Amino acid sequence: MEAMRLSSMMSLYQSSQSVKATSRSSLFPSLHSLKSNSKNFISPKAISVPSGIRNLTVVSGAKAEDENLGSSFRGSESFFRSVLSSMETVYLNRNPTAKAILELVRSVDGDRICYDHLAFRTFGVNGYGIDSMATFFTDYGYSPKEELQFPSKKLKALWFSPPHISKSDDGCGVNGPLPRIFISQLLVDQMSPQAQEIIRKHTDMSGNGNRHAALASALGSLTWEKPSHSDFQHLARESEYAAWTLVNGYAVNHVTISTHRLNSHLRNIGSLNQFIEENGFRLNSEGGVLKVSPDGLLLQSSTVADSIPFHFSDGITESVPCSYIEFAERLVLPRYQTLPDGEIKEYHRRDGFEVGNADKIFESTSKEQLTQRAA
Repeated sequence: MEAMRLSSMMSLYQSSQSVKATSRSSLFPSLHSLKSNSKNFISPKAISVPSGIRNLTVVSGAKAEDENLGSSFRGSESFFRSVLSSMETVYLNRNPTAKAILELVRSVDGDRICYDHLAFRTFGVNGYGIDSMATFFTDYGYSPKEELQFPSKKLKALWFSPPHISKSDDGCGVNGPLPRIFISQLLVDQMSPQAQEIIRKHTDMSGNGNRHAALASALGSLTWEKPSHSDFQHLARESEYAAWTLVNGYAVNHVTISTHRLNSHLRNIGSLNQFIEENGFRLNSEGGVLKVSPDGLLLQSSTVADSIPFHFSDGITESVPCSYIEFAERLVLPRYQTLPDGEIKEYHRRDGFEVGNADKIFESTSKEQLTQRAA
C-alpha cells in the first residue's frame, strides 16, 4: 500500500508539473529566469527599494487593507493541500515534540489550530536554492514578498504570501487558512572551498533533483545520496545550517502556530510559552524565549529541535538535529486598534517577518540549544 501511495503521489505531482510548465515562464519570469543561478535570487520588491531598507518586511497599510489584492489560487486545491498534508505527516512523524505540542494545544483550544507559516532550508547552488522549493508554491498562486539577509550566517531568505481562497478561514492546520511560506538558502559561494566541494558533490549527484523539491519534502526523502559522517562533521564545524540541510534536505524545517487565531487564553503567546514550559518542553532561549520585532507587533518563540538517528553512508549512526515548532502572534496594526475584536481580520495585523527574530529562531537547531535541552 505504501508503494502504491508513493507511486500515485509521484504521478500526480509529475502530471501537475507538466501542465503548469507551459505557463511558468510567462507568469513568473523573475523567478524562473534566475533558476540556473539561485544564489542571486531575490524578491522583485527588494530590487526596487534602497539597500538600507531592504529588510523592512511590514506590508504597507494600503495593500494590507485589500483582502483581494493578492493573487488568486490556481489549480486543484485538493491536490495542493494533499501535498501539504504529506509534508506535515513527514514532519510530525520525525518530530515527536511538535506532535505532542499540537495535541497539547488542541486539548485546551480544540481542533482549530492555524499555521502562520511553513519554513524550508535550501542550498543556494546549482539551482537548489530558494527557487527550487518556491516553484511549487508560485505555481499555485503564492506571491514572492521581501528578502531578508543574514550576513553572519551566510544566509538569505524570501517569504511568500498565500493566494486568496474563498472561505479559507475554515479548517485546521494544512486544511485551514493557507500559511505563508518562508524559504531560506545558504550562500554556498561564501563558504570555504572544502565546504563548497562537499555541497556541490551532493547536489551534483542529485541530477535534476532540484526540480522535485516539493516531492522530496512530501516523501521525506533526500534528492542526493546519504552523506558520509566526515562530510557532515566538516559542514557542522563551519555552518550548522549547512549540516542540517545535508541530512534533512527539503523536509519542513518548522511549522508555526498562529497564536492569535486560537480561541482560549493561549492566544496570548506569553501564556502559551508558559503553558508549554510547564508541561516539560524546552523553548529556544537564544536572545530570550520571546523574540519581539522592533515595532513590537510581531512576537515569536520556538521549541528546541528534536534529534533523530541518522545512518551515514560510511556505516556510522549518530543523532542529528531534525525540526521544531514555532509560535507567532501578530498584533493589530495601530490604525486598526479601534476595530471591535469580531471585525479584525488577518490583514489588519502585522505582516511579514523580521530579521532579528528570524536570526534567533534559526538557532533552534543549533548544537548549543540542543545541549541545553539535554541538560
